Amino acid sequence: MAAFAHSAPCWVDVQLPDLEAGKRFYGELFGWTFRAGEEVERGGPGVDALSGGKLVAALAAKQDGRMPTAWGIYFATDDIAATVTRIRQAGGQVITEPVRVGSAGVLAQAADPGGAVFGLWQAGDRSGFQKQNEPGSFCWTEVYTRQKDRVDAFYERVFGFRGTDLGAAGMGESGGGESGTRESGTTEAGTGEPGTGESESPESPESESPESETPEPEPEPESGPVESGTGGSGADTPGTDFRMWSPADTEPGPDTAIGGRSVITDAFPAEMPSYFLNYFSVADCDATAEAGVHLGGRVSVSPFDIPYGRMAVLHDNQGAEFAVLQPPVSR
Repeated sequence: MAAFAHSAPCWVDVQLPDLEAGKRFYGELFGWTFRAGEEVERGGPGVDALSGGKLVAALAAKQDGRMPTAWGIYFATDDIAATVTRIRQAGGQVITEPVRVGSAGVLAQAADPGGAVFGLWQAGDRSGFQKQNEPGSFCWTEVYTRQKDRVDAFYERVFGFRGTDLGAAGMGESGGGESGTRESGTTEAGTGEPGTGESESPESPESESPESETPEPEPEPESGPVESGTGGSGADTPGTDFRMWSPADTEPGPDTAIGGRSVITDAFPAEMPSYFLNYFSVADCDATAEAGVHLGGRVSVSPFDIPYGRMAVLHDNQGAEFAVLQPPVSR
C-alpha cells in the first residue's frame, strides 16, 4: 500500500475497558470483523478492525483505568523526528517520544497548545487505512478547542495546513499562510468534504494498535442544530467559527479539506477538555443511531442534516464518542 501524504489522517483506534464488548458493539454497528493482535509495548491486547477484509481501525484493551475511553486520530508523517521537533517549537507537548512498532512503522503521541491529543505515524510496512470514505470506515476528523488562534497557528506550523474559515466570516474565505482547514480526507487517494474525502491512519501492525490518549469529552446535550463545540460538525451551522484544513501545496477549500477545527464555546463547562471528534461513513445515519442505542450506546446529538450529508454523534457501549455521517444522495 502506498504511503499516505504527509499530514493526512491515516489511522484511528479506540481504547476500551472491555475489548470483547467493543468487538460486539462495533461488529454489529459497522459490520466489522476482527483480526487478533499481539501485545504491544505500551498497551495491552489489541485487534485490527476490518471492513470487507480491509483495515479500517483498531480496538485496544486499556491497561490503565485512569486513561480515557476514547477514539484517537493519527496523522501521517514522512519524518517523525522532524515533526516532533516542530510540535515542541510550536508550543505543543510530546506525550510519547517516537517508538518503533516492529517493521510496521514508528509512532508518537502529542498534544496541541489547547490540550487535544493526537498521534503521529511514520509508515514502515503498514501505512494506514486500506478503506476510507465508504460505509463502515473513517471519513473525517475535527478538533474542538477554546484556543483557536494558538491552535490554528500550531497546525499551520507543524503540518503545513492551509485554512478555509467558515461561519460568521462567510464560507470560502481562506485563512492566511499555511493554516488549518477542514480536510475532507485527502490522503493517498482523494479529497472531499466530511464523509467524502479520504483520511489517515497509521497502519498499525497486524497485531497492534497504538494506544490513544485522547481526552474523553464531557457528554454533549441532545439537541437539534449543533453549535460550535457541541460535538457536531462546526461547518454545518451558519455563524459558527469553523476552519477547514487542507494540506500544504493544495488550494485550500472543501475540495482538498481533510479535517477541521471548531470552537468550544463558553456555553460548555470549563473543565470540558479539547479533543478530536472522528467520523465514520454510514449508509443510513438514522438507522445507525438507532442501532447504536439498541447495542447499549447512546446518541448525544440526534441525526440532522448538514451541507455534506446527515450526521449524528454517538457514544459506544463503554462511553467512547464518535460521529457518523451519511453522504448526500447523488442525483
